[in-house]
This record gives sequence, C-alpha cells and structure tokens, in this order.
Amino acid sequence: MFRNLRRALCVAVAALLLPLAAGAQAVEAEAAAGAGYWHTSGRQILDSAGQPVRIAGINWFGFETADNVVHGLWSRDYKSMIDQMKSLGYNTLRIPYSDDILKSGTAPTGIDFSGGKNADLQGLGSLGVLDRIVAYAGQGGLKVILDRHRPDAAGQSALWYTAAVPESTWIANLKSLAARYRGQDTVIGIDLHNEPHDPACWGCGDTATDWRLAAERAGNAVLSVNPDLLILVEGVQTFNGVSGWWGGNLMGVAQYPVRLDVPGRLVYSAHDYATSVAQQSWFSDPSFPANMPGIWDRYWGYLFKQNIAPVWLGEFGTTLASTVDQRWLAALVDYLRPTSTYGGDSFHWTFWSWNPNSGDTGGILKDDWQTVDTVKDGYLASIKAPGFPAGGGGGGGDDGSTASCSATYTTTSDWGGGFNADVKVTNTGTAALSSWKVTWTWSGAQRVTSMWNASYTQSGGTVTAVNAAHNGTVAPGTSTSFGFGAAPGGAGAPAVSCTAT
Repeated sequence: MFRNLRRALCVAVAALLLPLAAGAQAVEAEAAAGAGYWHTSGRQILDSAGQPVRIAGINWFGFETADNVVHGLWSRDYKSMIDQMKSLGYNTLRIPYSDDILKSGTAPTGIDFSGGKNADLQGLGSLGVLDRIVAYAGQGGLKVILDRHRPDAAGQSALWYTAAVPESTWIANLKSLAARYRGQDTVIGIDLHNEPHDPACWGCGDTATDWRLAAERAGNAVLSVNPDLLILVEGVQTFNGVSGWWGGNLMGVAQYPVRLDVPGRLVYSAHDYATSVAQQSWFSDPSFPANMPGIWDRYWGYLFKQNIAPVWLGEFGTTLASTVDQRWLAALVDYLRPTSTYGGDSFHWTFWSWNPNSGDTGGILKDDWQTVDTVKDGYLASIKAPGFPAGGGGGGGDDGSTASCSATYTTTSDWGGGFNADVKVTNTGTAALSSWKVTWTWSGAQRVTSMWNASYTQSGGTVTAVNAAHNGTVAPGTSTSFGFGAAPGGAGAPAVSCTAT
C-alpha cells in the first residue's frame, strides 16, 4: 500500500538478544575476502575460504520496467556507470527484473549508441545485455544479486504469481537464470520476489498465500540447478496483526523459519523506508529516533542479533528532504553497524537507488545521471565495505558442466584494397566461458591492420584472436563478438576454430 507509485517512475517477538560481538573481523583482513561462491554460518555470510564478507551495495533498476534494461543507458555507457559505482565504494549490485525479460525476443529500449557508447550492447536482447553487465561488474570485483521484482513490467504484485504469470512460470524462470549463471560466481544469489504484501502471509499454511512455503518451493528449485547460490527471502507486510513495510516484516521467522534442502544458503531480507515513501506511526513517536532500534529489532534485526541468520536490508532510501528523514537515515546507518568496527559481522545492505528517477526517494545520482549526490552518499560512508576479487569463474566443478565455443566469420565490407569482418563467438557448452580464443588461416597475403573487442597475434597467414577484458565471460547459449580490418581484400571467409580457455 506504500510503494506502487515509486516503480512507475522509472505476535510481537520477545527474546533475549545475543550480545553484539565487538572487535569482529578487521576491515584489513576483509579486503581480500569475497572469492568464489558464498555461504552462511549463523548471522554471517562467508566466502569460499570462510572469511566474512559484507554486502554494501546499490540498486540499479530498469530491467523490471517496459524498457527491459537498466535505466540511464540513454545517457551514459554502462561501463562508466559501473566504474563510478565501484569508485564510490559500492561492492554489490542488486538488479531488479521482471519475468518479461525471459520471454523470447524481448529487446531493450532507450540505449544510446552514439559516440561509441554501449557499443557492445548493439543487437543484444535484454538477457544478453544483462550478461554484459554481470561480466563487467565481475571483472571490477563487484557482486550481483538478481531480484525478481515483478511478474511483468506492468507493476508490483502482492503475491509471487498472477493470472498471467503463474507460480510455475515464476519457478521455471528462476531456475533458468540460476542455470544461466551457473559457474559465474559474480552472481552470488537471487532475491526470490520483491515485497510480498497483504494478502501474503507467513506461516498460515495456505499454499496460495503463504510466502514462507512458496519461498521454500522456489528456493529449493533454484538450488536444484545451482546449489552454490544464496537464496534471499524477503518478509511480508503483516504477521499476527502487526503490519509494516511491504517485504519488511520478518517476525514470523522466529516461529516458521524457511527450510532449504542445501544448508548455508539462506539470507533473510527486509526493506525499510522513510517518510518520503510513506508515513508510519513510529515517525511521530515522541522518542523518535531513539525508538527506531527497537522497531528494527522487532521486525527483522532480531534474526541477526540472535545469530539465527544473516540479514540483508535489500532496499532503503529517502529524498532526505525532511529533517525526520535525515534523522531516520542517520539512525539506520548507525544500527547497521560501521564496517571499521565490525567488518563482515554486520547487517548487509543495498541502497535504493542508483537511479535519480525513483519518484519517492531519488538516487545517488542527480538528474543529469552524472553528478553524485554527495550528501546522500556521505550518509553511507561508514557502512561501505571493500570490493571483492574479480569474479566470473569458479564453482560448480562437479555438476557435469563443460565449456566449449564456436565462432562464425562474416565479411562486412570489401573494397579490394582492404576489408572489414566480424567474428561471433558463441558459448555452446553448459558452463560459462571465462575466456576464449579464435584462430583462422588465410591462404593469401592478408594481414590484420586493426582489431576491436579482442587482441591478436599473426604468424604468416594464421591469426589468433583473444578476448578483451570486458567480453571474456560468456554465459551458456549466449554470444559476444569482435571485429577487425585487414588488407588486401578478396580473402573470402576462412574456416575458424574457437577454444574455450
């Protein structure tokens, strides 16, 4: 009831709380953490070596809208935005999507290709663009969480299914994405459904409305095809008559925890907002903001403080226009625990949002899609955390996946004295490529004069082209390409071979 306009633009729990462990893992030891796939232990998320990590990230929305792609590409190159996110200290991207992007033929709109911007996205469908974003983020040491935000671009749904998008489609699409990024440890997890709310219940036992049971069905389906992923489960709106933010009420977990077939994969997620989104009773409490830690403890913080599970605040944001909102954000940041003191023994978070076109919160970027709102970004400074090693490989070595590729060579123009050609590289295997090379031999005197989106060596008539830094990672069933100029013309199309490396 609080949130449906924002995306268009663009039993009380009583328990003794565990003592908060001070002097947790130091930030210096955390700097190299994050390699491989992650798992959970108590309230912490650990990397493949058992080191604690902290998700400290940003939401970049658009794939859930009718544009079928992250917003802002009408203004900037996607790589420049990811580079800027990293430079500001965000280490994870939460990328909302709708099931529409998994429909055959879905193509993005609103991408500017002028001046060389977004050049390697030309001709790609929405999933192909998502592949490129994941690959480039991983090369920079950012992790990605995929967020099933809406059943379709029309709007948010209270339940995880609609008449047009039944539960079977929801689960099939979750499994498809899990399989697509199997072996690419840049994608660390999937947020199963955004902001379940009334009539969604927790623990009521009705399979049509019990979000906890649906999360178990979907989470176990995802893990059946990619057991390395984290399963991120949001709350509901109301439990035992107590209501809060959509997706922000995790009170029911104490009595009805989510049960997954693979241990160490469950992370609970809450959302929390300020008055620029909607008014809540606690904002007018005479003790505000001193009352807020108790509110957060009650709805979701107890899960962390009692060492039940990690907690990720998947969305929180504000325009900061009012004093109340400013005091709310300062109190929330303090509650989430400073990284300098607690390192990875902390709440996890992704701020809403990177986009300035979020109607009731605005973004980290201002309306020009370039300038940083340094005041808003500054509130988050104490809870930012180190980035991670470059991802894309690792995981899944025992699932029977194989890496293989093919290449096709097309002459695009020939003027006698020289010619241009494109080579398309396709992942024909069941595991992601982390790099590739393509080889061919001309029978004549042709020499490469320039090459883009790959590097090359030439010995006699034999050319070997190797991927560039940004296009080595190729998901199963998808393609990338490179081009070159050579002379003289009239070479014809030689046989080409592709090797996955």
